[in-house]
Amino acid sequence: MTSLRDRNESQQAPIGEYALVGDTRTAGLISRSGSMDWLCVPRFDADPVFGAIIDADSGGRFEVSVEGTVVARQYHQDSAVLETRWRGLTGAATVTDAMPVNVKGFRPQMTLIRHVECTAGDVTARVLFDPRLGLPGRLPRCGRRSNAMIFEWGSLALLLQCFPGDPPEPRTSKSIELHQGESVTLIASLADRTPAVFIPRHEAIAVLEETDRDWRRWVSEIQYSGPFRPAVVRSLITLRLLTYSPSGAPVAAPTMSLPEKLGGELNWDYRYAWPRDAGIGSGAFIAAGRTHEAQAFLRWLEIASRLSVPKMHVLYTLDGTPGHREREIAGVSGYRGSLPVRAANAAAKQHQLDVYGWVVDTAWHLVSHGTALDRASWRMIRSLADHVASSWRAPDAGIWEDRGQQRHHVSSRFMAFVALDRASRMARRANRDEQRVQIWEREREALRRDVFQYGWNPAINSYIAAYGSEDLDASVLLVAMAEIDDDRPEHIRQTIDAVRQRLGAGGVLVYRHLASNAEPPDEGAFLACTFWLIDALARCGRVEEAEALMVDAIALGGELGLLAEEVDPATGEMLGNHPQALSHSTLVAAALSIEAVRASGKSRG
Repeated sequence: MTSLRDRNESQQAPIGEYALVGDTRTAGLISRSGSMDWLCVPRFDADPVFGAIIDADSGGRFEVSVEGTVVARQYHQDSAVLETRWRGLTGAATVTDAMPVNVKGFRPQMTLIRHVECTAGDVTARVLFDPRLGLPGRLPRCGRRSNAMIFEWGSLALLLQCFPGDPPEPRTSKSIELHQGESVTLIASLADRTPAVFIPRHEAIAVLEETDRDWRRWVSEIQYSGPFRPAVVRSLITLRLLTYSPSGAPVAAPTMSLPEKLGGELNWDYRYAWPRDAGIGSGAFIAAGRTHEAQAFLRWLEIASRLSVPKMHVLYTLDGTPGHREREIAGVSGYRGSLPVRAANAAAKQHQLDVYGWVVDTAWHLVSHGTALDRASWRMIRSLADHVASSWRAPDAGIWEDRGQQRHHVSSRFMAFVALDRASRMARRANRDEQRVQIWEREREALRRDVFQYGWNPAINSYIAAYGSEDLDASVLLVAMAEIDDDRPEHIRQTIDAVRQRLGAGGVLVYRHLASNAEPPDEGAFLACTFWLIDALARCGRVEEAEALMVDAIALGGELGLLAEEVDPATGEMLGNHPQALSHSTLVAAALSIEAVRASGKSRG
């Protein structure tokens, strides 16, 4: 007898095989076999209309495949348009998937285009359209109008058009025979409390081409031209796809409850905006010449934090409100049996000191690249620095959102130093707030002395996870970017070596921390830690080491260059929510650090 978990594993693709398509309001995940198994409408944090990646039994999906095998899959160069090439027994075909980013004219709120073209011989395309709203999925009310099917749940409707021919009946697989040069185009579009908008047949391919042009135009403004440009461009495209364009809020990932261990309980909802993750991503955008995205993030954060400043929430909704109450969803199977499935995230209630440093650092990046802060932005930054100056001595939950007792996390102190240091630099550059600057600098130096006294462990020659602890935490690699200990470079080098020795998970992989008994943790290796290691190596002048690790780290992204949160060291499979903004933003930061050190001539090889 086949178990539920066995059935789910046969239906749900490996996490790392899912491609991302999106329109900067929502995003869908498409398996290598052509099944869109995740799409929330009308935006990232809404209910999924295709949710099979989380619930193989009752979640919806949209499959467009060709009888045969996939021989190659890639994004168009400098674009988010996905192309999958198939080979059958008697022919070959290409499937192209895209979601237009710019909603122009009288267009639907969201449009998903899936185009199949027979490029040789004869092929059979297969289409299955099975939308189900929510988790567990609710079946729609269905109707047909002209050459379209309409699927309705109250005021929300999903339309499916097919050119040529008619769309398939719901939940029924349809075969379409194609000869060389023939094609079929399927268009799924959204009407959420608005009239339904149909796309004429002649516009379908034009929209695909327009989407390609829009992306190439955007990418042309990326200024980085170093050896890792393809990976940097793919990461920046991914970060843009994960930014909710109506507000400028970046989501940590487009998915929820994809497990950090198969069958485990570490399943979280990442469809929120973390100022920390967004700040790291904004820094990557700025350094690559894309300042607009960082400015949009700061404008959004000014509004989102207006009621809480000088305190900053750990995460916000896309509208800028505090996160919702975390809950478990019953009646769903989970990804490959990984339960519970959780919606929302209880980390919203935590105090995490490092958040302030990442936000202030974003502003510093803007200023140092020639963009002046307006009054509202500076008021926010000034308030955050004031708060850090008065509160850095208190314990916090740390960067890994520990749900146990709060501690004096060393990496949190590093980022508190960044908040005070960068705010002081900005104020002195603009010759303002002299009295505040004196306080910030006094507290910065007190914090530095505190970290040197309590955060360094001479027994292991490394900074440690928290005061009074002998544990090591890969987040202490941030000592290099924080610039708190630049006068003692040997401490930075020793910390790097200790992390590699004690937290290395094989090859380029790094655990974020170890269990108390020093056994491997009950999760995968954390990809952001890999890129922090590379970044730290580069900043220490060990550029050749950094570049060699960078090549291996980029290869983890496979044919599409997409990175989840973690990697299973035993199998190489991606784990956690996918794709992960933090993984991609730290990749970009590491590449740019390598380039900066090369340009400065400080490389020691």
